[in-house]
Amino acid sequence: MVTMKLGSKPDIFVLEGLTWRCMTELESDVVVEVGDMSFYLHKFPLLSRSGVLQRLISEYQPPSDGGGGMCTLQLDDIPGGAKAFELAARFCYDVKIELNALNVVCLRCAAEYLGMTDDYAEGNLIAQAESFLADVLANWKDSVRALETCEGVLPAAEDLHIVPRCITALASKACASDAAAWSTHGAKNASVDGDALWNGIGSGDTPRGAAEIIALLPTKKGVTSTKFLLGLLRTAMLLHASPLCRENLERRIGAQLEDASLEDLLVPNLGYTVDTLYDIDCVQRILDYFAATPPAVAPIAMVAKLMDGYLAEVAPDTNLKLPKFQALAAVVPDYARTVDDGIYRAMDIYLKSHPWLSESEREQLCRLMNCQKLSLEACTHAAQNERLPLRVVVQVLFFEQLRLRTSIAGWFFVSDNAATATDGAHLHHPGNAGAIVPKGSAVVDRTRTW
Repeated sequence: MVTMKLGSKPDIFVLEGLTWRCMTELESDVVVEVGDMSFYLHKFPLLSRSGVLQRLISEYQPPSDGGGGMCTLQLDDIPGGAKAFELAARFCYDVKIELNALNVVCLRCAAEYLGMTDDYAEGNLIAQAESFLADVLANWKDSVRALETCEGVLPAAEDLHIVPRCITALASKACASDAAAWSTHGAKNASVDGDALWNGIGSGDTPRGAAEIIALLPTKKGVTSTKFLLGLLRTAMLLHASPLCRENLERRIGAQLEDASLEDLLVPNLGYTVDTLYDIDCVQRILDYFAATPPAVAPIAMVAKLMDGYLAEVAPDTNLKLPKFQALAAVVPDYARTVDDGIYRAMDIYLKSHPWLSESEREQLCRLMNCQKLSLEACTHAAQNERLPLRVVVQVLFFEQLRLRTSIAGWFFVSDNAATATDGAHLHHPGNAGAIVPKGSAVVDRTRTW
């Protein structure tokens, strides 16, 4: 395991039960409490390295009861807990510490939490941890160890992009076909079979497949970004990973599909029989996984908009068959779309790119669209669209006319109500208090619109 030593002074930290004490000639003037552990330290070493501790110490107010006492700080939410803070405190005192693949992630997250940047001291803990982390990620086994420790410091490790960096390092090594890039521990002359060669590890080592890498990912939804998962899925396809491995990734992506972007969803078709430019079947499976668990209204509306954009992108592909296009569009329920302009645009592009479709096939395709949910602009376009079946154009014109009549009726209703209110105010005006309506006089009903 690769290691890195920091600090030059001997150890001056002593553990007494649940208390760490820094044994120097000066008495402690600050107590930092992390969970059940207490650290009796000195302000100056902490101030010179940590921006957060500098701020907390300067803002500290003694108890109002006048009891006085030392400055006491609570850091219960520091990533890595008491162990990570202990290493950070030792670093502040320039006491010797050893970094390795098992503690560098926690220490890096703790350093970020404490604000230990080079603005406070050159070669501060963030810079040192970053430098060593790069060395860790250059080694397969250490990369795996570092990735495993990320579980205990989420979401801080994700916010610092440590999890994606670990996976990227492992994936890049898995793509390496040159066995010399790996330490084979004396297996230079050993035969390497196809299953072992794909990840660059000779038969003398324990092979680690893509499925094992994916299994190391945090399982909690949203911790690993959808963009990263889609990138990893492309890598798995490129390596011809097992169906189980790809299914695992597709399920993860489907669970948080609303966070995906259109660009990332355009997965190229890397199959042996390439019929379409993009892997439509893959996106279909991801969408099915998303639809398997009924989501809230907001996520499904976002997915509907995403899929309308995706359908518009893949529609020009002349090899995209009508049943596959329909199946992909039909997964999104009608209620998910407040306006059907997006699906109409995708359908129009598909019809333009597939002019050989029969009239019945065109009508079948147009069933994906709700004519009542088209905007006025889309209705105007559809009414003049020669690619649409005549029956659909008639429906569009009918609903457009119905909408127009409803708007006009509503306008008259508002106008008549306003006029009635004005007349009522006139009749009750003090100057008309003695007015008498002659018997038999006509009374106009201003509420009737037609």
